[in-house]
Amino acid sequence: MKKLVFFAMMVFGYSNINAQVMFKTEYFGRSGYRKTEGDRSERVGNSEGSAMVYQGGVNIPLSVKMNENNRPTLWAVNVGFAYAKLDNKNFTEPLVIDEIMNMGISLSHLRPLNDRWSLMATIGGGIYMPGTRLSQVSFKNALGGVGAVFIYHLKPNLELGGGLAVNNSFGYPMLFPALYLNWKTNGKYAVKVEAMKGLEVAVEYNAHKNLRLSLVAEMNGQMALLEQDGKDKIFSHQYLVTGFRPEIKIGKRVSIPITVGLSATRPAKMMDRKLKSIFQDGGYNFRAAPYASVGLQVNF
Repeated sequence: MKKLVFFAMMVFGYSNINAQVMFKTEYFGRSGYRKTEGDRSERVGNSEGSAMVYQGGVNIPLSVKMNENNRPTLWAVNVGFAYAKLDNKNFTEPLVIDEIMNMGISLSHLRPLNDRWSLMATIGGGIYMPGTRLSQVSFKNALGGVGAVFIYHLKPNLELGGGLAVNNSFGYPMLFPALYLNWKTNGKYAVKVEAMKGLEVAVEYNAHKNLRLSLVAEMNGQMALLEQDGKDKIFSHQYLVTGFRPEIKIGKRVSIPITVGLSATRPAKMMDRKLKSIFQDGGYNFRAAPYASVGLQVNF
């Protein structure tokens, strides 16, 4: 199921009403690599690894019009980039790769349908490579998709949605379910839950106008489309992290979130680019390790 959600979300992302630029650097400490099958989990030799992930994104609203309920009709372009450097040690089999580069662009449209419902639609595509040499890009590294989600405004601070996404993760167009959740509370103490591009849960304390303290849990990842031993493969690199996050605000537009915590699990697996891969039992992952990140977000 985690694979299913990840691939469906590759073409989805909520478009912020304001123009926004984001950069983030993440560090994953060294930990052992294990194989899990059913209730069994065993170390894969002396294999271990750490990782650095660099990612950035730009959100550019093309047009915004608010209705009487303060809900937008919005067109926006989203551009994203991610580079993961995996420092793998003592691997005797080609179970992992050392680099992942993801680049993507999408056009999003959000519009209210009535007092309770809105529609979010996205079309986009990108390059998902096992390296950084653009001269080696081929059609097999490309992923494109379209999707639509119907969003129900249950409360002013709670939105639920569901829909469908189509992409070519497995080499041909396939239909996936797509989910949407956005829940926030306001005040000195606040809770935020978002399931859009990934998953983010945060319990926040607004200590000062220039400082927010949070306990967070996030799920994110990257993927590479490649050929190995003459077969089309997908390498997925996902992670679930938890930690403490002070977020420093500079003026009204700039914020610097710093997170220190734990990478609870870091699944990293090579699989055939076939639908049956979703249903295969077992998996490979790097175990728990120290985690740290620093980011920069600028709103215009």
